[in-house]
Amino acid sequence: MNIETAASQMEALGKPKRLDIYRALIRAGKEGLSVGALQDKLGIPGSTLSHHLKTLMIADLITQERQATTLICRANYTSVQQLVDYLVCECCIDSSQDNADCEIDASLTCS
Repeated sequence: MNIETAASQMEALGKPKRLDIYRALIRAGKEGLSVGALQDKLGIPGSTLSHHLKTLMIADLITQERQATTLICRANYTSVQQLVDYLVCECCIDSSQDNADCEIDASLTCS
């Protein structure tokens, strides 16, 4: 991951409604949720939801799959894991303290 991708993904999650949508998809698991179910669950108007979903798709945080007439949205777990790893992979690296005291798993491989 590079800084531009991380910044784009963080920006996409930086709106409360988008974060609500993303968290709902994370909670839904691999099955995901239909656009209609997301709309009902979160009480977001269709046009607003569509706009937010597009932003999350462009940032590669969600995927969509058409099943007949239903559009299923899913969290892109690989992408979010890469973002989290990017954010914490160098935890405590510049600390003068022993990294054993680091609050985050230091076994992550930074790429």
